[in-house]
Amino acid sequence: MESLNDMFFTAAKQETLSYDQILDDVQKYCTSRHADKLTTEGNQEEARKLLREFICQYILSRSYHMEGMTTEELCDTLYEDMAGISFLKKWIYRPGVEEVNVNAYDDIEVIMSGGRSMKIPDRFQSPQHAIDVTRRLLNTCGMVIDDTMPSVIGFLDKNIRISVDKTPIVDAEVGINASIRIVNQQTVSREKLTASGSATDEMLDLLTCCIRYGVSVCIAGSTGSGKTTIMSWLLSMVPDNRRLITIEEGSREFDLIRRDGEGHALNSVVHLLTRPHENPSLDIDQDLLLERVLRKHPDVIGVGEMRSAKEALSVAESSRTGHTVVTTIHSNSSESTYRRMMTLAKRKYNIADEILMQIMVEAYPIVVFTKQLEDGSRKIMQIIEGEDFRDGQLLYRPLYQYDVTDNCTGADGNITVVGKHRKLGGISDTLKRRMLDNGIPAGKLAPFLTKPAARKTRKGGAAHAVDPDHPVPADC
Repeated sequence: MESLNDMFFTAAKQETLSYDQILDDVQKYCTSRHADKLTTEGNQEEARKLLREFICQYILSRSYHMEGMTTEELCDTLYEDMAGISFLKKWIYRPGVEEVNVNAYDDIEVIMSGGRSMKIPDRFQSPQHAIDVTRRLLNTCGMVIDDTMPSVIGFLDKNIRISVDKTPIVDAEVGINASIRIVNQQTVSREKLTASGSATDEMLDLLTCCIRYGVSVCIAGSTGSGKTTIMSWLLSMVPDNRRLITIEEGSREFDLIRRDGEGHALNSVVHLLTRPHENPSLDIDQDLLLERVLRKHPDVIGVGEMRSAKEALSVAESSRTGHTVVTTIHSNSSESTYRRMMTLAKRKYNIADEILMQIMVEAYPIVVFTKQLEDGSRKIMQIIEGEDFRDGQLLYRPLYQYDVTDNCTGADGNITVVGKHRKLGGISDTLKRRMLDNGIPAGKLAPFLTKPAARKTRKGGAAHAVDPDHPVPADC
């Protein structure tokens, strides 16, 4: 054991040390002098407290300092690198950060809420340091990553999801590959959506009428395209007297319960989360929760994302049996969304393509396609009404569309997308009758029945007049 004189009155080192050198020295000191105390103490919390004390004592004894840091800040940083989650902590919990991506131990980038991606100066000291920190991060949610399980997905909190890969999936010199997604629950308003140019008032009016009068909606797009934002807003439009149950995968992205000034709930909302488990018998997936939800008499069901074959078919069947369903799916266009649903279901169910396509079209009359454009803005690019699948063709009505007219690069190098939304056609008589049967006042339907003038399109080298009030065949 060091004497007090050794601890507090050792002369400062003359040479200037880098942070990495200080960290290495402190680690060696704690390992060589205090490993027994840190590993034999009764509980982990006490061991962490002792480690912090040892770090601070040693820093003072050696008179270590870093430019731009107080002694306390240096101790905190060293502690996080040795026992915490290093610099990841400040980025994971920083306002405005949506995702932290570790491409390699020395290559980390973050995605901000506006869609902007940027490299950060912080880095791990080595591939092993990246692995050690990530292991501690996963440990907080009971997950282990090792050579027998080199790829894991975990949930650090109700709104933080992490996906991690290590060797042998990634190269040894990389250390770790990780994607940490932070879902910041926000109340999305109509004003925000229209002000940002994500949609027009009429488009939002149509979607609101769908959710209130029994028409299921599927929101399609790629990762980061704004699917969840649109879904969150749409579910917030469910009337207070309708029972809404949401199913989300592992982390909470929706915050839909409204309360009065005294804390009393004004609407009827139940939020459910999946919980994956290595033991299949203990795994709580979306399909299991959906089965339970159907016994809770929901009016509206929100399914965070359609990923598997079971979900694709079971959610569709829920919609076809009288429930209003809102869900999302990864897709690269509105028309291809139905085929995407079908191919998901085909992974498990041996059902003819035509039957599956008919099921999906019937289940989701409205498809909303979202996209993140080059300037980082997120738009509803198209809304279509699926009508039928016949003779190998999807028959659908294009209702609204966003047309990009230009991409301008400013003097600062930033891109601005120029474009606008336009209406393409009115809803079908079938959808009109369905919504009337479900209680919509005829006056509310009027704006969605009108159609713009027929326009000229070119197909096969010849010009054709297209009536937007008739379905368009699309090869599938």
